Amino acid sequence: MARQTFFDVMRRAVARRLPALLPATMAGGALLLISAAWANAETLAASTSAGKVTLERVARLTHPWGMDFLPGGGLIVTERGGRLVLVEPGATGAAKIIEVAGAPEVYAYGQGGLLDVAVSPDFETSGVIYLSYAAAAAGGSQTVVQRAVLKRGPAPRLVEAKIIFRQEPAVRGGRHYGSRIVVAPDGNLFITLGDRGQRPMAQSKDAHMGKVVRITPTGAVPKDNPFLAAKDVLPEIWSLGHRNAQGAAIRPSDGALWTVEHGARGGDEINKPLPGRNYGWPVISYGTHYSGAKIGRGQKAPGFEQPAYYWDPSIAPSGLAFYSGDLFPSWKGSMLVGALKFRYLARLEMAGDKILREEKLFVGAIGRIRDVASGPKGAIWLLTDEGDGGLWRVTPAK
Repeated sequence: MARQTFFDVMRRAVARRLPALLPATMAGGALLLISAAWANAETLAASTSAGKVTLERVARLTHPWGMDFLPGGGLIVTERGGRLVLVEPGATGAAKIIEVAGAPEVYAYGQGGLLDVAVSPDFETSGVIYLSYAAAAAGGSQTVVQRAVLKRGPAPRLVEAKIIFRQEPAVRGGRHYGSRIVVAPDGNLFITLGDRGQRPMAQSKDAHMGKVVRITPTGAVPKDNPFLAAKDVLPEIWSLGHRNAQGAAIRPSDGALWTVEHGARGGDEINKPLPGRNYGWPVISYGTHYSGAKIGRGQKAPGFEQPAYYWDPSIAPSGLAFYSGDLFPSWKGSMLVGALKFRYLARLEMAGDKILREEKLFVGAIGRIRDVASGPKGAIWLLTDEGDGGLWRVTPAK
């Protein structure tokens, strides 16, 4: 049985309408206080380095995985099981959830399913969104990226859907799909691809596993990709040697791509993937195999990049964003990373490309944080990947 947190136990107690005394508890240096509204399992408060904040669950969702903001308000959110929804939060209270018709058929097995979503910068005129998902294929399954037009209204739907990328080759198994989509300032797409459990393929330039790839909005290869003119190399490849990057974001200050990826037993990494560079997996790693055996050559080797930051033990990172709002001025420019394993939000303070320190927020309070985003009005938004998961909004306490 999975290990239950204090908050899991108390939520069940409230749901059964049993009397429960809810004390404050120390969690990762932040004092978490259950608010009066916790009786509805929707709101809690926390003390942080930026002062007291309020966390409000505005939507209940089943294993949500990715989200993006829509012009004019609201979000589009994926559920791993295959459902795509529009979420329209109000100023307070529960949000309106509308299912979008026409979502692709997905391979919802293991870590596979409907994964990330990204809204095109020209959405107001084009209506274009991008979806990544695991799809069944001859030989197993593969990560796929689809471009489609979202028609909004009382009955929203996807039309003009077209697959613009397929991870090759397809392989058996249901793990390490990677699958974050990031739209770069030049309009091109970065897509993170896990090694699918095929470790040596992360070093093979004729396979997409364990790579960051870069394509145009229609699926073509940009003319300045690093391996475009190389023989026997897939031209979409931007960087290689990644294990399973489930977080990726563009830093607003300089337009650079950053990723966060799962290690094995230890060795979760933050990287700034540069064109043509090799980030080492499975030749070097700061972790070990689950058996305890050494990975490859150890922690360093010539020709391989070092991570900007790593965790040991692993936190199982997923979701990455840079805080760019005004509600938390002291956090501006910080990197935010969700932790599935220890159920917290990591705030990483940076000076240039150097990560100075980590603040652990909301430890054990709301569940497995799968995705994180800095919202257009300054709030921080979180998705929790649970059967009873949800969309959470973080704002300064009033």
